[in-house]
Amino acid sequence: MSKLDYDFAPRIGARATMGLIALSTDETIEPELGRIFPRDAVATYVSRIAFAEQVSPDTLREMEAGLPASAALLPLSAEFDVIGYGCTSGATMIGPARIAELISGTTGAAHVTDPITAVIAALRALNARRIGFITPYVADVSAPMRAVLEQAGIDIAHFASFEEPDDPKVARISPAAIKSAILKVAATAPAEAIFVSCTNLRALDVIAEAEAEIGIPVISSNQALAWHMMRLAGLSERMPDCGALLRDA
Repeated sequence: MSKLDYDFAPRIGARATMGLIALSTDETIEPELGRIFPRDAVATYVSRIAFAEQVSPDTLREMEAGLPASAALLPLSAEFDVIGYGCTSGATMIGPARIAELISGTTGAAHVTDPITAVIAALRALNARRIGFITPYVADVSAPMRAVLEQAGIDIAHFASFEEPDDPKVARISPAAIKSAILKVAATAPAEAIFVSCTNLRALDVIAEAEAEIGIPVISSNQALAWHMMRLAGLSERMPDCGALLRDA
């Protein structure tokens, strides 16, 4: 046997290294973030966290215990610029500060974010303080999220929900139904933006179309999370086909 010589190449993520912790039930977040993140010298690594199919305050809070183990399955030698926890309602129930503590404590990531933190940052970047708010959740999941947004100084002009408690079914809600909901909420009360919550909702395909019809920004959980992760990692790319947030902010 011959021993081969070798040398070392630069890291795959020479510009940025991203991590994502996605729910075991989420079918949407990876394809949508994959469409947004730049590919040139940007590495993205994904881990999963176990989640029950029924979305409730209890099942969302249960993920707190599993976060360190899920984070530890990421390649820790990758030196992450940012790690995103991919659950809007889970971040609301567990709390962004606790999520950041658990993930950064395990991985040493320079930054940790989540969709509710990202959405608040996105609304501020767009100077939108009065919004229409859409979720797929049952009432006891949507209500705490409304409270978090209001505590951040965001006024809810109108709220609507699909009221679907089964997360795999949320992934099957059609983009056409999501667009219809956006148009309905926008027509109900004056707003400066529409927020469509949930990383499992397939909203990215209809954001630009809906914005063109209603004349205000539309922000989704995945779009905001991708935007926030990119900006925290020092990436300034604009994605004009993915809505006002990724075009202008």
